[in-house]
Amino acid sequence: MTSSTTIRVFIADDHPVVRQGLRRIVEADHAFAVAGEAGDAVALLEAMSKVATDVLLLDVSMPGGAFLDTLRALRADHPTIRVLVLSVHPEDQWAVRALRAGASGYLTKDHSPAQLLAAIRRVHGGGKYVSAALAEQLATQIHDGVERALHERLSDREFEVMRRLGSGQTGSQIAAELGLSPKSVSTYRTRVLEKMGLESNAELVRYAARNGLIS
Repeated sequence: MTSSTTIRVFIADDHPVVRQGLRRIVEADHAFAVAGEAGDAVALLEAMSKVATDVLLLDVSMPGGAFLDTLRALRADHPTIRVLVLSVHPEDQWAVRALRAGASGYLTKDHSPAQLLAAIRRVHGGGKYVSAALAEQLATQIHDGVERALHERLSDREFEVMRRLGSGQTGSQIAAELGLSPKSVSTYRTRVLEKMGLESNAELVRYAARNGLIS
């Protein structure tokens, strides 16, 4: 039985080995307790209505729904739960979009266990967590007017479609994953290519790989 001051952490990641590792890190500190686990977005959203949770550790690349859609649904239905996003993707690819969608922090999976626990404490206390490197990068962009990368011109939905096209998925696969019609996916594809100044899916795949946008 946990005390009233124990921070209840829910782990959402599609890899069982990763979930097990995160559980060990969290449970090694007596200030925390693991409230539950989920391996896909559908199971996660269902669990959040049943399991008392303070901080959610949310993986970017889970099946069962688009990451940003899942994050927004969580924030709308459970506004008191703090979300700390965990990802293998570099911060500059996902962090800003995640924070805009309601996340309280963003941490790449190459950080140490101590940094993870510090991030959980920070977001649980009502703060935001990003690395010093990302904070400096964001400040530089704001003050120096640094030109944005091509993919940063995209809307969140366009970005989701772009990543999947960059991973080699077909229009029908993307439509099924994002709950769109194939015609809508085709429209998004056209917008993506126009905004990024690319000519084909092949160019998009090369761009996505070069910029670390795909796993």
